[in-house]
Amino acid sequence: MTVHLLGIRHHGPGSARAVAAALARLEPDIVLIEGPPEADKIVELAASEEMEPPVALLAYAVDDSTRAAFWPFAVFSPEWQAIRYGLAAEVPVRFCDLPAAQQFASSGGRSASMDPLATLADAGGYDDPERWWDDVIESRRDGAEPFTVIADAMRELRHGEQATGREAQREAYMRTVIRKAQREGFERIAVICGAWHVPALELPLPPATHDQRILKGLPKRKIACTWVPWTHGRLAATSGYGAGITSPGWYHHLFTAPDHITTRWLSKVAQVLRDEDLPVSSAHVIEAVRLADTLAALRERPLAGLSEVTEATRAVLCGGNDVLLDLVTREAVVGELLGTVPSETPQAPVAADFAAQARRLRMKRDAAERVVELDLRKPNDLEKSRLLHRLRILGVHWGVPATDERRAQGTFRELWRLAWDPGLEVELVAAGAHGTTVLGAATTVMLKAADSTTLADVTAALEKSLLADLADALPPLLQGIDTRAAADADVGHLMAALPALARASRYGDVRRTDTAGLASVAGRMVSRVCAGLARTVHGLDPDAAAAVQELIDGVQDATALLAEEVRAEWLNTLQGLSDRTSVPPMIRGRLTRLMLDTSRLPDHEIALRLGRALSPGTPTAEAAGYVEGFLAGGGLLLVHDERLLALVDTWLAAIPDDAFVEVLPLLRRTFGTFAAPERRSIGSRARVLADPSSAVVADDNDLDAELAATALPVVARLLGVS
Repeated sequence: MTVHLLGIRHHGPGSARAVAAALARLEPDIVLIEGPPEADKIVELAASEEMEPPVALLAYAVDDSTRAAFWPFAVFSPEWQAIRYGLAAEVPVRFCDLPAAQQFASSGGRSASMDPLATLADAGGYDDPERWWDDVIESRRDGAEPFTVIADAMRELRHGEQATGREAQREAYMRTVIRKAQREGFERIAVICGAWHVPALELPLPPATHDQRILKGLPKRKIACTWVPWTHGRLAATSGYGAGITSPGWYHHLFTAPDHITTRWLSKVAQVLRDEDLPVSSAHVIEAVRLADTLAALRERPLAGLSEVTEATRAVLCGGNDVLLDLVTREAVVGELLGTVPSETPQAPVAADFAAQARRLRMKRDAAERVVELDLRKPNDLEKSRLLHRLRILGVHWGVPATDERRAQGTFRELWRLAWDPGLEVELVAAGAHGTTVLGAATTVMLKAADSTTLADVTAALEKSLLADLADALPPLLQGIDTRAAADADVGHLMAALPALARASRYGDVRRTDTAGLASVAGRMVSRVCAGLARTVHGLDPDAAAAVQELIDGVQDATALLAEEVRAEWLNTLQGLSDRTSVPPMIRGRLTRLMLDTSRLPDHEIALRLGRALSPGTPTAEAAGYVEGFLAGGGLLLVHDERLLALVDTWLAAIPDDAFVEVLPLLRRTFGTFAAPERRSIGSRARVLADPSSAVVADDNDLDAELAATALPVVARLLGVS
C-alpha cells in the first residue's frame, strides 16, 4: 500500500503537465485532491463534453449565501488534470481538504508563517519568487517529475515548523481522508495537494487520535456546492483570489502549445496588435523571437519566459510604447476566457430560472464587455430589458445602462453594457432568500421597499418596478407614495420625488405596463408643491437657494411629462413667485428665465425685469445671484438676444472695482458652465457692442464660390429641388 504525494502549485502549467505524466505512470486506484469534500457528489460532471475550463467549484452556506468560496480550475491547473485523469481511468476521485461546512462555521486561523516560494527563490539567487518557480517548474518541458525535489525543499523549510489554527485543521482532515482510503483497501493512493502540505502528509502518519483531537468540536453549517463558469481574469492575482496568478493567458499558452513556444506566442501578440490596426509585420515577429531567445540564453533560462517575451514585445512589436504593451497584457497575457458548465449542473432556484431565461432569450454570458441595443417595441428585446432590470434590483449587475452621443433616440430604445463576472453567481444564490424565480425575488425586494420611510425611496422603487414590469409590486408602492405624499409636509421631499414618478408615468407607452393611477398621484403631488412652494423659497441663504433651484428645475422637467392642466398649475405658481421681492435673487432670476422659455411673459417684460435687477441701486451680490439664476443652463440666450446681452454688459462695466472682486466667483461659476463656443460667441458679440466698427460685414466677395458649389447638390436634395 503506497501513498504518492504530488506537491504542486495551484494553476501551474508545468505542475499540471507533471501531474498528468505522474498519474499516467503510477496508475493509482484512487485520486485525492485538495478541495472541498462536498464536491464529491458533483465531480463526475467534469467528464461532460459541455464542461470547458476555466470553471470553479462554488460552495456556500445554505442559511447565509454571503458565506461562500470558489475553488477555480483552468485547463493548466494540476487539480483539473487530476480530475480528468481519474474520471477517464474510472477510478474514484475525492476531495480531501477541510470541509466547507466547517470552514464557513468558524473563523480561520493563521496560514504558513513564511512564504516558501520567496525563501526558495532567495536561496537560488532570485529576487522574484514567481520567476524562480517559473524557471524551475512551470517553463520546463524536459519531462522530469519535480515532486521529489519539491518534497525535499518543503521538508527542509518546515523543519521544526508546527502547523497551527486552520492550517493544522486542514492537514489533519487530509490525513483522515488518506487513512479512510487505506482502510477501504486502495493500494495505490495519489494525493494532489499544495506543495507546502506534503511534509505533513508523508508516511508514517501520526495516530488517528492526534487528528481527532484537532478536529473535535468544530462547528458545521449546511453547505450547497455546484460548478460555475470562471474566467482567466478572475484567475489573475489582481482579482483578489488568494492562489491567483498574474498571467493566465501565458500559462494557458505554455500548457497547450505543442512546440515553438516563443514563436507561437509572439505571433499571437502580433495578431492582437493587428486587430487594433497597428502595423506589425512578419519581420517584426522574427526579430522579437530572436530577441526573446537571446535574452533567455544570456539569463541562462531553459526557455524564454514571460519577462523575456514581454521585453521583446515592448522593444520590437510596441516600439517602446507602454500603452500598447498594456493592451497586449490585457488581451494576451491575461486573456479573458469564460468557461462553461453542463446544463445538468445543480443550481440554486433563482440561478436556474435565470439560466433558463437567458437561454430562451439567446443572451450569451460573455466575460468581454459589449454594448447591446434593445428596441422596446420588439417583444424579445422588451423581455431582455425586463430581465436586466430585475437582475439589477437583485444586485446582479450583468448589464449596466449605457448612453451614447446620439440624440433624439426616443423612449423605445435602450443601450446596455453587458459583461459577465463569475462573482455574480453568489449574488444569484443570495437572491434565493427573496424567492425561487428572478421575477418573484425582485418583486419581494420591491415590496420591502414599499415600507421605506422616505418618499423619494418609495418613488425610486416604483420607477424600478415599472422598468422591470413587477406588476404585483406596483399597487403597494403606489399606495405608499400617495400616503407619504399626503403626510409629508416637506415640499422639498415632494419635489425630489416628483421626477421619478413623472418618468414612471411614461413607461406605459412603450413597455405596455399598466400605469393607471400614477398620473393622478403625480398631479396631487404637484398641487401640494404649488401650495407650499412660496414658504419653501422664502428667506433662503445662497447655498439653500441653489439647492432649491435644482429641485425647481427637476419639477419643471417632470411636469412636461404630465397632463397639460398639471403643467399649467405649476407654471402659474412659478409666474406668481417670479417677481416677488421675498424670493431670493437667484431663484427669482431662474423663475424669470423659465417664464421666458415657456413664453409665459413677453420679451419686453423679461428685459424690464432684468434691467431692474441689474440697476445701479441693486446690491452687486444680489444682482450677481439674479444673473446666475437667469443664465443657468447655457449662454445661447446672450448670444441671440442683443438687448439682454447689452443689459448684462452694461451692468458688468458699472460694477466698482472692490465690488467686482466680491462677485467674481459668482460670475465665474455662471459663465464657467457655458460651452467654450458659447463663451467665444458672447465675447465676440460683447466686443461689437463696445465697438460697432469691429463687426465683420460679409459681402459676396467673401464667399468661396467653389466651396459653396460643393454644398449645393446636398441642399437641393434636402429641399427636393431637381
